Amino acid sequence: MSEGELSAGFRAAHPGATNGIKESARAALTLNRSWQNAGAALATRSARMPFDSRLAADTIVDSPDPTQPDPMIPPPGSPRVFATAALFVSTTSISATVRADYPPKASDQHFTIDPVIDITVSVAGAGMSGLSELILSTGEIVPQKPGSSDNLLGFDRIAVTQTIDPNASTYSDIGLGLALGFAAVDPFLSAARDGWDAALVDAVMYAESLSLTLALTDATKIAVRRPRPIDYLNVSKNPADTNLNLSFFSGHSATTAAATATATYIAFVRSPHSIRPWITLCAGTLVTAFVSYERVRSGAHFPTDVIAGSLAGGAIGVLVPHLHLHGEERPSVWIGLAPSAGGGGMLAVHGIF
Repeated sequence: MSEGELSAGFRAAHPGATNGIKESARAALTLNRSWQNAGAALATRSARMPFDSRLAADTIVDSPDPTQPDPMIPPPGSPRVFATAALFVSTTSISATVRADYPPKASDQHFTIDPVIDITVSVAGAGMSGLSELILSTGEIVPQKPGSSDNLLGFDRIAVTQTIDPNASTYSDIGLGLALGFAAVDPFLSAARDGWDAALVDAVMYAESLSLTLALTDATKIAVRRPRPIDYLNVSKNPADTNLNLSFFSGHSATTAAATATATYIAFVRSPHSIRPWITLCAGTLVTAFVSYERVRSGAHFPTDVIAGSLAGGAIGVLVPHLHLHGEERPSVWIGLAPSAGGGGMLAVHGIF
């Protein structure tokens, strides 16, 4: 293909870039004329100065005569100056034109995923959780021996003074199953509303939220090693009897909160002007509260266990989809700290929400 054909093809494909080159050439011509006028004015002013003044100025600043051209700087009207200016301005115009030609975000796509980052995080979280569960199942790590219930927070003592409900554990499992079931079905609902691209993105976000929550839960259980409320009852009968599972914090509450928080965030972003996100928020809060209550009634957790689990899972469930928001939708926040005259300072937060 000849140079003329290439040039014609580029002009046809990028009319904006061609116009940019024309505008750049005009700007370069204007710049060149301004440079010539400035050089002529400088030479006229220097010629009108007395010789002694020019000599004194040259002596003070130790610089060459301004009326003589510097051999290192090309004259204003030289072709090299014109070509350099034209190339710089035209290149800037072309790059701006090409950036402007990028397609905008699709109206039905609000989240983005990075396969490398998201797959790595999800697999690592699931792997760490699986290994932790295997370690806990061997009995190698056991809780501390329960002490006196008088050492518990007053809020937590109700877990060891209550009458244990034998069916509460089953009820909590049902609530957790409902939350996980919705997390599995919701991507297909997104596919029906916004297409299969949305379904894939939602499935990745759910998987990432749940895997990170499970990994954090198991790591915290191993680190804290808090005995369950049921252990306070069993230890009075058999001091060697300790539950091999750990109490702080509640995995049921954390997992339920993570799934429902992710669903709520997605609903608010995808359907902000409908009743759907509010129904999701209310239903998710009720399911999380129900699971947490039943975990306490079963003697498996203290109230602080389920509160901490709900907070941890809810935080992960919000942060994961928030970090996947498309760049055009992510709010911009600026934080500044300015010192004051009398000591101290002022903190300012500016943003677009």
